[in-house]
Amino acid sequence: MSVERFYDELASFYHLIFPDWEASIRRQAEDLDALIRERWGDARLSILDVACGIGTQALGLAALGHRVTASDISAAEVERAGREARDRGLAIRFSVADMRQAAAHHSEQFDLVIACDNAVPHLLTDEELVAAFGQFLACTRPGGGCLVTVRDYDRGDRTGVQVKPYGVRDEGGVRYLLWQVWEFCGPVYDLTMYFVADRGGQDCTTQVMRSQYYAVGIDKLMELMLQVGFVQVERIDGRFYQPIILGRRSAEPGFAADCGRM
Repeated sequence: MSVERFYDELASFYHLIFPDWEASIRRQAEDLDALIRERWGDARLSILDVACGIGTQALGLAALGHRVTASDISAAEVERAGREARDRGLAIRFSVADMRQAAAHHSEQFDLVIACDNAVPHLLTDEELVAAFGQFLACTRPGGGCLVTVRDYDRGDRTGVQVKPYGVRDEGGVRYLLWQVWEFCGPVYDLTMYFVADRGGQDCTTQVMRSQYYAVGIDKLMELMLQVGFVQVERIDGRFYQPIILGRRSAEPGFAADCGRM
């Protein structure tokens, strides 16, 4: 199953991954905004979310006053994210784009480029990651930053078959049971996501989505960001539900005083 199809099929269920999606939108935005304020002060930034999904980060950051542009490879998720933004009265520019073509697609630069929720490990080789990071750099204005959040694969088992339970969700009179199965073959693993819908009868219905991930380590990702030209690349733990990798694009002469804290 392609990444596009995986997320197209996941779009209507995605919020169920979170015990309380609305609370996660607020909490994640507050966590990211606190870090932004430390690095840039209280100014509201222009932010490009290159893996927006159904809008988990984009919606919250826009609600806090940031000027958000967002894209994703999945047309179904972009459509839902746009609907969620309209329902909240938020002005976010949404479009469908592969993160590996972000610069050509958006044709502008931003204060901050973000890719959260372990999006970049859908790219299965170092070469694909370098291509994407190069696009992120081209979308980042001089002195601006790039923020990526990922799983810490180095701290987990990367062998065999693993079951990852997500729990039980109740919505609209339906009880959903969620879990993932990971099956490793070297550094790449097959992921299968299960949503079992129990409506109280004798039978249940199951939605199954499949994709692949590259269980790439954070040190490798930082190395690749440096390789494409980001500077001051750092790992930040304990500030978000996943580890953060933060880098910046070198400032133009005379601009460093404004963004030197990056």
